Amino acid sequence: MLKKRIIPCLDIKDGRTVKGINFIGLRDAGDPVELAKKYVNDGADELVFLDITATLEGRKTLIELVEKLSLEINIPFTIGGGISSVDDVEALLKAGADKVSINSAAVRRPELVQEIAQQFGNQCVVVAIDTKNIDGEDYVFINGGKIKTELKTIDWVKTVTELGAGEILLTSMDFDGTKNGFDTRMLKNISQICQLPIIASGGAGKMEDFTEVFSETTATGALAASIFHFNEIKISDLKENLKQNKIAIR
Repeated sequence: MLKKRIIPCLDIKDGRTVKGINFIGLRDAGDPVELAKKYVNDGADELVFLDITATLEGRKTLIELVEKLSLEINIPFTIGGGISSVDDVEALLKAGADKVSINSAAVRRPELVQEIAQQFGNQCVVVAIDTKNIDGEDYVFINGGKIKTELKTIDWVKTVTELGAGEILLTSMDFDGTKNGFDTRMLKNISQICQLPIIASGGAGKMEDFTEVFSETTATGALAASIFHFNEIKISDLKENLKQNKIAIR
C-alpha cells in the first residue's frame, strides 16, 4: 500500500498565494516561495502550485516562479494553470517542476494527456478534475470552476486513465473551502473505477478530516490550502496525529 501524502496547495494569482471558498471570494495568503519553504520545513511531502487565472486570462504558467521554487525547495512539486501543449510541459519540467497538472486543456483536447504521457512518462501527468454535484449527478467543471461541462466525473476519470494519466487530483467544488471535511462519497465512487493514485482536495478543516479520508477512501494524498496558509493546522502536528491513528504516512 502506498504511504499517504500531505500536500499543501498554493493557488497563485498575480504572483501571490490566494484562497477562497467554493472557488470564489479570494484573499491574499502570502508569497508562494516563502510559503513553500515553510512547508518544506514543516514536513510537507509534496506541493501543488496552481496559477488559477492562467486559463481564464490565456496566459502561460509563470516559468520564473517555477525556476525560483526549484532553487528553494527539495521536495516534489506540481505546476498547473494555462498548460495546453507538450511544449508548455517541456518548458516547465526544464524549469524544475516534477509534475504538471492539466485540467481545462485536457477536457478540450483529451489527446493532450496521451501526448504528455508518451513524451515524458505517466508519472508526470496529473489530471486535475473540478467536480460538482448537480441534481444527484457529478459533473466536470472547467476554467477555474466557471464553466460546467456535460462530462460526468466518473466517465472522465475512466477516459483520462485510459489515456495515460499518472494521477488524479480530485477537487470537490461543493466542499472546497468549507472546512466540513473531504467529499468521501465522491472519492469512494471514483476509487471503485480507478486504480491510479488519487489526491483528495476540497474541504479539509481539522485533523480528523485527514484521518477520515485516508481511512474511508483509497486516496493516497490529501491536499489542503487555507488551514496551512493561515496556521490553523501545522503539518508536523498533523503527521503526528495520523501516526497515532495508525495511518501510514511518508
